[in-house]
Amino acid sequence: MTTTSTSPSTFPRPRTDLRPNTAEFEQFPFIKPTGFREYDARWQYPSELNLMGVQAIGLGLGALYRQRGVPQRIIVAHDYRFYSGAIKAALTTGLLAAGMEVFDIGLATTPVAYFAQFFLDIEGVAMVTASHNDNGWTGIKLGFERPLTFGPDDMSALKELVLEKELEAPGGGQLHIVPDMIAHYIQDLTNRPKLSRKLKVVAACGNGTAGLLAERILSAVGCEVVPLHCDLDYRFPNHNPNPEDLKMLHAIRDAVLKHGADLGFGFDGDGDRCGVIDNTGEEIFSDKVGLLLARDISRNYQGAKFVVDVKSTGLFLTDPVLKENGATTDYYKTGHSYIKRYSHENGALVGFEKSGHFFFNPPLGRGYDDGFVAALAVLDMLDRNPNQSLAELRGELATTWQSPTMAPYCADEIKYDVVDRIVKHFQTLADNGGRLAGQPIRDIITVNGIRIVLEDGTWGLVRASSNKPELVVVVESPTSEENMRAIFAEIDAHLASYDEIGEYNQKI
Repeated sequence: MTTTSTSPSTFPRPRTDLRPNTAEFEQFPFIKPTGFREYDARWQYPSELNLMGVQAIGLGLGALYRQRGVPQRIIVAHDYRFYSGAIKAALTTGLLAAGMEVFDIGLATTPVAYFAQFFLDIEGVAMVTASHNDNGWTGIKLGFERPLTFGPDDMSALKELVLEKELEAPGGGQLHIVPDMIAHYIQDLTNRPKLSRKLKVVAACGNGTAGLLAERILSAVGCEVVPLHCDLDYRFPNHNPNPEDLKMLHAIRDAVLKHGADLGFGFDGDGDRCGVIDNTGEEIFSDKVGLLLARDISRNYQGAKFVVDVKSTGLFLTDPVLKENGATTDYYKTGHSYIKRYSHENGALVGFEKSGHFFFNPPLGRGYDDGFVAALAVLDMLDRNPNQSLAELRGELATTWQSPTMAPYCADEIKYDVVDRIVKHFQTLADNGGRLAGQPIRDIITVNGIRIVLEDGTWGLVRASSNKPELVVVVESPTSEENMRAIFAEIDAHLASYDEIGEYNQKI
C-alpha cells in the first residue's frame, strides 16, 4: 500500500477539552497530555485519547524520526485487547501520512516486536500495548535505536511535537504486512538443545497475549507444561496479567501445588515480564529471582557486572557467591527503559528489575526485556543444578523480609510534586539526626524517589509510578519481619497525611 500527496497538508492540533459521544470528539484529535509518561505512552481509552489523537501521535513520531535523522522504517504490532487493533490502525494511518515505511507484524507480544527489529533489520518499533494495566488502558512502547526504548528526552520531544507543533502530513508512506513473525520468534528461542532435566512447569498468562506463546515455547525446550489461563480473553476474567499482583501469584501457587509442578511462571499482558513460583508454592519476588540468576551466571562469567533497580533487595551488595565470583552490582532508576539503557551503555551482562523485566545482553540475549528469555534462564539454572529444587536454591539465599510492590493512588498531574515533598520530609529528618522505626537513618538514596536505609540495613522506598496514577512503596529488612513492618508503618503514616494520596492496591 502506498499513499501519495501532491503537497504537504497540516493536521489539526490536538485538543484536551473533548468528551466521548460528542460530534467534536469525532472531528478533532483529543489527547490528555499526562499520557506522555517518562518512557511509555499510556492513556485510558477513550476518556483520555481518541483515534484522531492516535493519528496525531503517528504524525508526530514520523516528524521525530526526521528530526533525529533516523531511517523512517518502523515495526508496528498490537496486544490482545478488543480496541488495540483500532489503536494500531489509527497509529499506522498517521505514520503513513508522515511518510514512514511501516512493517505491521499483527497481534504480538512486545518482545516479538523487539525481535522483529533485529530479524527484519528495522530501526524503529511502536508496540500498541497497555501491558498489565486494567482494561480500558492503552499505550505505546516506542524505540528507534534497538535494543533501546524511548527515555524521558525522547518522550518529551514527541509530546512537544504532537501537542504544540503544526504537524505536516506529506504522505508517501508504505505499508508491509508481515504475517509470520511469531513463528520466527518461537523458532529463534527454541533452536537450542532440550533440557536434560524433565521439569513440570505451570505457565500462567492471565488470559493475556503471552498465552499465544507460552505452551509452544516451554514444551519445545522439553518441559511438561500445565497451562493456566493461557486462552486469550481480553476481559481478563480471572485477574490482571500482572506477575506482581498477588491474585495472579496465588493462582500460580495453587496450580503448582495441585499438579506437583517443579515451578510456575507468570507472564504479564504483553509478555516482557516473568514472575516465578517455586515447587513449594512460595512466590519468589523477581529481585530474588534475579539474585539466583546472577549467582548462576557469575559462575560462568567471572567478574560479571549486573544492574538492578532501586526497588530491589539489598542482597546484591552482600551476597557471598557474587563476591566470590567477582561480580559487581549497580543500583539505578526503576523503569524498563532506564535499566535497559543503563545496562546496555555500561557493559552489564544482565539488568534485573523487581517488576520482572530482565535484560540479558550479549552473549546471553539481545538486550531487550523478554519474559520467555527470563523463563528459559531459570530453566537452564535448574538444569545446571539437577539435584536441587528451586526451593532449595532459594533457601541458600540469606533471609530477608520483603513486601510486595504496593501502590497507593495518586493522580498523574500531581504525583511527582507529592514525591518531591515526601523526599524533602525524610531528607530533612535524616539531616537533623532523626530516627525512623526506632533506628538511626544510615543512608538516603534519591536516584528515583527516595530509598531510606536504616542502621541495620532495613530500607523503604517511595517513588512515583512511571505508567499509572500511583505511587510505589516497597520495604525490606535483613533482620526481622518486625523491622520490615515498622518502617512501613512509619512511611505509611506519613503518606496518610497527604490528602492527594488514596487507597493502596494491596498492603502488607
